[in-house]
Amino acid sequence: MRVDFITIFPGLISGTLEYGIVHQSVEKRLVEIAVRDLRDFTKDRHRTVDDISYGGGPGMVFKPEPLCDALEAIRVPGSLTIMPGPQGSRFDRDAARDLASFQHLIFVCGRYEGIDERAMEMVDREYSIGDFVSMGGELPALLMLEAILRFVPDVVKEVGSVETDSFEESLLDYPHFTRPAEFRGMKVPDVLLSGNHEQIRKWRRKMRLLRTKERRPDLLVKAKLTDEDRKLLAEIEKDLSTEVQKTRNRK
Repeated sequence: MRVDFITIFPGLISGTLEYGIVHQSVEKRLVEIAVRDLRDFTKDRHRTVDDISYGGGPGMVFKPEPLCDALEAIRVPGSLTIMPGPQGSRFDRDAARDLASFQHLIFVCGRYEGIDERAMEMVDREYSIGDFVSMGGELPALLMLEAILRFVPDVVKEVGSVETDSFEESLLDYPHFTRPAEFRGMKVPDVLLSGNHEQIRKWRRKMRLLRTKERRPDLLVKAKLTDEDRKLLAEIEKDLSTEVQKTRNRK
């Protein structure tokens, strides 16, 4: 896979690429990444990339010429151009998996009030990482890249860790514990120390269902639940009802 970033702050991107899974992917030659300075595609001596908005209003707007010239220089057949932005569709696990199937991704990192709409004609997809506005598209693009690379073959050594991550099967992840078995009076659940793999599997599944029910009940609506899942959810409902009753009795 090849990934290009178009930005007016190349250092913001390149510095981050020196760490973690992204850096390892580049070292292994599983992905090739290039950071392009949008100002390199300007033609005036001031290297101007923005201008005031027609019709008035606050803030500046990216000019169409440098961005279109940059995309025309970078794009090849099969390239997909992406822009992080608050007006885009929600970026999620399914989007990350889909984007991982492309051989060439180009991230357009906007700034200021936005990009001239005529240049948006060269953007294939716009994604939002949440209902908020950031200072620019660089950090959202980097977040998206890490999510995408997890689905690129051989990027993550333990394939199972990707398959059981939060949002797989529309469920959140289960709690994780490591040594020591007791820390500041808090103990690791007995089932995880039992060595009974079937009981551990069931406990983890139940915890995924419980966390999703408590924190993201909207995900349960689209989750593909098994008969075992429904039984575990019934147990959860019973446990929660019992806890509520105990609380009332204490009062």
